[in-house]
Amino acid sequence: MMRSLLEPMKKVARTSRNHRELILNWFRAKGEISSGAVERLNNKVKLVTRKSYGFRTADVAQLALMHNLGRLPEPESTHRFC
Repeated sequence: MMRSLLEPMKKVARTSRNHRELILNWFRAKGEISSGAVERLNNKVKLVTRKSYGFRTADVAQLALMHNLGRLPEPESTHRFC
């Protein structure tokens, strides 16, 4: 494909060459690793990211993500809510 005159074909060839080891890992695993857990984690991250849209800083969004994914305890509040 690198001899092709079409630049998109050359780009595909370069991408395949750069990710060769990762692509081959999938074949080496022979279906032993399920991608279900990874997909579940990705969906959870997307959900928390959507919910934290209004946060002003990336640190607060990261804290919300860590809290939701890691089931971290909530920090003590200075106020009591009834």
